[in-house]
Amino acid sequence: MSLSAADLAFVRGVPMFSGLDEDLVRALLDEAVVRVLPEGGLLFGRGDVAAHFFLCLEGRVHLFALTAGGEQSIIEVVDRGQTFAEAAIFANMRYPLNAEAMPGTRLLEIPGAPFIRRLSDMPGLVPRLLASLTGWQRRLMAEIGDLKGRSPAQRLGAFLLALLQNAGSAGGEVQLPFSKAALASRIGISPESLSRALSRLKSIGVESRGRDLHVADPEALRRFCGLD
Repeated sequence: MSLSAADLAFVRGVPMFSGLDEDLVRALLDEAVVRVLPEGGLLFGRGDVAAHFFLCLEGRVHLFALTAGGEQSIIEVVDRGQTFAEAAIFANMRYPLNAEAMPGTRLLEIPGAPFIRRLSDMPGLVPRLLASLTGWQRRLMAEIGDLKGRSPAQRLGAFLLALLQNAGSAGGEVQLPFSKAALASRIGISPESLSRALSRLKSIGVESRGRDLHVADPEALRRFCGLD
């Protein structure tokens, strides 16, 4: 499936392609296709040859590693408007992680080789792409530092505050974008530690009902997490 006019307009608003005119974006993406994944599924596995990178048009993708016991450890959650797997393409490598699309996800699948060939004719675009990769690396490094320096309850609190901010909500209801088991993996704790963290946060006004949580006092939660 090729890009619709609406999808093309959306792509031009993504940081990697922002500021580029329509003809230039079309030239870069002329071999890209839209993949619709109503049931979700594995996109690629760790060690597979990196032939494509992706832009999430709708839905969500989990980038994960497997523990020694065969369990998923979520490293990154890719949401609408984010690209992923660029680094493996530009370095002519294999994918360093596994990628699984959630049900209902729509992706723009961009073949690496033709994209790089066209990019070689557009040297002014290279710094923009490098900035995108650098930003992703910085986010990962910041997250690693955060995980090392915070307790499980603080990690959970910081994650909930980020959800509130992304939803544009000053407080109230927030819904987890995935299961609590996936959340525990995402913030680097065990499911048992997550249950204890939720109990700890009750004292500062965080209530849990399944995947729905209520944050009564975001400022108190910020202070608890040391984010002031």
